[in-house]
Amino acid sequence: MSNRPNTPLLDEIHSPADLKRLSDNQLIQLAAELRAETISAVSETGGHLGAGLGVVELTVALHAVFDTPRDKVIWDVGHQCYPHKILTGRRDRIRTLRQKNGLSGFTKRSESPYDPFGAAHSSTSISAALGFAVARDLGGVVPEGLGDAIAVIGDGAMSAGMAFEAMNNAGHLKKRMIVILNDNEMSIAPPVGALSSYLSRLYAEEPFQELKAAAKGAVSLLPGPFREGAKRAKDMLKGMAMGGTLFEEMGFSYIGPIDGHDLHQILPILRMVKARGTGPILIHALTKKGKGYAPAEAARDKGHATAKFDVVTGVQKKTPSNAPSYTSVFGETLVDEAARDDKIVAVTAAMPDGTGLNLFAERYPSRCFDVGIAEQHGVTFSAALAAGGMKPFCTMYSTFLQRGYDQVVHDVAIQRLPVRFAIDRAGLVGADGATHAGAFDVAFLANLPGMVVMAAADEAELKHMIATAVAHDSGPIAFRYPRGEGVGVELPERGEVLEIGKGRMIREGSRVALLSFGTRLAEVQKAAEALAARGIAPSVADARFAKPLDRDLILSLAAEHEALITIEEGAVGGFGSHVAQLLAEEGVFDTGLKFRSMVLPDIFIDQSSPEDMYAVAGMNAAQIEAKVLEVLGVASIAGKRA
Repeated sequence: MSNRPNTPLLDEIHSPADLKRLSDNQLIQLAAELRAETISAVSETGGHLGAGLGVVELTVALHAVFDTPRDKVIWDVGHQCYPHKILTGRRDRIRTLRQKNGLSGFTKRSESPYDPFGAAHSSTSISAALGFAVARDLGGVVPEGLGDAIAVIGDGAMSAGMAFEAMNNAGHLKKRMIVILNDNEMSIAPPVGALSSYLSRLYAEEPFQELKAAAKGAVSLLPGPFREGAKRAKDMLKGMAMGGTLFEEMGFSYIGPIDGHDLHQILPILRMVKARGTGPILIHALTKKGKGYAPAEAARDKGHATAKFDVVTGVQKKTPSNAPSYTSVFGETLVDEAARDDKIVAVTAAMPDGTGLNLFAERYPSRCFDVGIAEQHGVTFSAALAAGGMKPFCTMYSTFLQRGYDQVVHDVAIQRLPVRFAIDRAGLVGADGATHAGAFDVAFLANLPGMVVMAAADEAELKHMIATAVAHDSGPIAFRYPRGEGVGVELPERGEVLEIGKGRMIREGSRVALLSFGTRLAEVQKAAEALAARGIAPSVADARFAKPLDRDLILSLAAEHEALITIEEGAVGGFGSHVAQLLAEEGVFDTGLKFRSMVLPDIFIDQSSPEDMYAVAGMNAAQIEAKVLEVLGVASIAGKRA
């Protein structure tokens, strides 16, 4: 406890209602204590630090001015929400963030009435706020009531088309709602800061309908030395694509830019908007990601996602790795392939570091494209790159690729364009929980005609699959791999081009065949060893491909064994379903084959360690062993799916 910050004011805050009795100066002190508590908590749990630090003052101001949970504050992206959780009755659990049975790292409706809308992906808040505003005006009923709807959108989320689709609709419907653009990509230059401070005070004093007229005369009322600089700043803002003009053309009343860390600016504006605002309003707040914690401010990613760390130094406490991560193997291998083939280009959607493409960008900056949080655009952009004769590697997390599925179907698959989909974070991912689990990509890709779908069993296989994707020009191809470190196998100097649709035998056995797709192969092999010790020596094969299937391998395993069990890190409808379809078409079930498919269960699995999550899914070595014994009917079962 000795390393925890001194927080006398924060200690008295048990709900947002407690903020109402504090003076503005006390709210400033509370913000400082809230920032210290956020840093302290994340140092113990790890998580998304920088985004939360950037909205501390906004969080305090919103809960001080508005009446949550009746007023709905929607955080976008959800990893901004740690300070919000501390102020909304969850401080006593804040050091369970992202842990088993602990607080989610994102907003979560089932966790608190102060989380009105779940958000773990981005750019959804304006749509949600508009939905709440319309529900309010149509007489919708929820236990805590329906008041104002406030979307806090930032950390790149405004780059997604969905945000602008929602703004367009909101401007048309003209419902009272508030959007706070948390702009953490800009700094406040002195002239803009002077003008912003003046307008902030003016906004709070004048009737709402007079804001534009007041702003027009603001420059002439500034002290002489600031006039010319302020005029230039005003002209610059008027001409900016993201300035007030664009938002006003979309039907929003635009206020800003304001200093998002200055409560003397934020509080009067929010109070004025709450008291007098009509229609959709956008407040443009300039913030600094990682604000108030020097190690985060100095980091390239501003402390976006951290492991546990030392509060004093900011040094992260990472467990030493015994093998390279799959992500680093992908990044390094793609760089190596690109040195041999100048047609290789890489596309990511706001995750260059997370996908390993930062390595590619450093080596080949003109061939690497970060499209922002815009997966739909990223997929279609990749499709046209392929149509233009390039070899695009569209590199996204499995759970993010879902957002571009329509484009995968219509712009890639139907046109048979050779886009290479590199799918990171396949399977269960641990602390980020269900929202980031890569559970569905095999099911939604393998049903597309002409799509090739591979899964790497280890990091050496990943290198082979990258080489295979480079060489595949006849249509789209995808390969998936998990988060975290590899198995520790020896890596070839360069990957081999695999024969499309051909798996490999790992061990020959009898009675039962275990057909693995993906990195559960290591657990399958452990189960096989345990079964061999019981006198049951199963065959083990690595499918490599879910589409096209290795028909010869599968039919051979079915013919030569009493039972066939598939194992995959994906949902029902994936690899096992395709195998079952093949067996049914070939009449194999008529021969009495016992077939089982081990897939992720039909639930969203809550955050925990990956090992615990796979135990819940029933897919660790002991559970695979138990499944074999159950199918063969040779023993009572222990260790079934939790």
